[in-house]
Amino acid sequence: MESFGNRTLGNSGIDVSALGFGCWAIGGEWSAPDGQPLGWGKVDDEESVRAVRRALDLGVTFFDTADAYGAGHSERVLARALGKRRADVVVATKWGNVIDEERRLLTGSDDSPAYARRALTASLRRLDTDWVDLYQLHLSDADPERAAELRDTCEEFVREGLIRAYAWSTDDPARAAVFAAGEHCAAVQHRLNILQDAPELVALCEESGLASVNRSPLAMGLLTGGHAAGRALEAGDIRNAPPAWLQGFTTEGGADPEWLARVEALKEILTSGGRTLAQGALAWLWARSPRTVPIPGFRSVAQAEENAGAIAKGPLTAAQLTEVDGVLGR
Repeated sequence: MESFGNRTLGNSGIDVSALGFGCWAIGGEWSAPDGQPLGWGKVDDEESVRAVRRALDLGVTFFDTADAYGAGHSERVLARALGKRRADVVVATKWGNVIDEERRLLTGSDDSPAYARRALTASLRRLDTDWVDLYQLHLSDADPERAAELRDTCEEFVREGLIRAYAWSTDDPARAAVFAAGEHCAAVQHRLNILQDAPELVALCEESGLASVNRSPLAMGLLTGGHAAGRALEAGDIRNAPPAWLQGFTTEGGADPEWLARVEALKEILTSGGRTLAQGALAWLWARSPRTVPIPGFRSVAQAEENAGAIAKGPLTAAQLTEVDGVLGR
């Protein structure tokens, strides 16, 4: 039996560690034209590089970024951190958003096949690599008919050796199914955490043989235990002025007390077996389905070590899954 700690991205034959690392936060500050922050606040690039390298040393082989994160900065930092170890890891990135690298802005979106090629060329340059392992559409609500065209474009990229597989980052099962019909589609990236289950998407991944790549596995930090009700975050942090899709934080600033109460109710289960709260939240995801690959974010070596430390402790038990459902009234 394959030891816990490894999973495969769909039918691609691409093996990854059961835990990936999400590289949104290490992109640093960037924003929408109206000033809405889209990053997680200031970041220390040197610490980011050390954290990526520490994750590698601890057995993490899957890193998920996007051209939009930090308006290209995340890809550049990841490339620098990986250096000559690029061939030892699986790199996922995304496209669909239009960015202004100079001003660190998100300026729009473009769902045309021609832009997909331009964006891929730019990502390959920033990532200092000849190929992307998993290329993901970053427009969650793109038109399904246009998405079918983009799926065919991704098949061209596979044939050309520019990418190995592709996916759609979306929370809509019907849209995810459009990409799932493609030969080299390997995953769906979607929101999934103990507070926000996604049964239809998990079922689609299991039925279609795809990896379920889980963004927001720690509910944007609520499942780390580091938030208190009413405590505002720094100005450049997206959670301090949350857009409508970002749940669990209030427009007044800080974590939603109702969400924090649910976290507190789960604490005893999640911290079993010597786990930290975050490690327990990751353990729930691994128990949820054999297809899941959570990708928590990180900004420090300490966070990298804590997240990677979850692998050795493995998934929660079936009994604990049932217990969680009871606590949450599911």
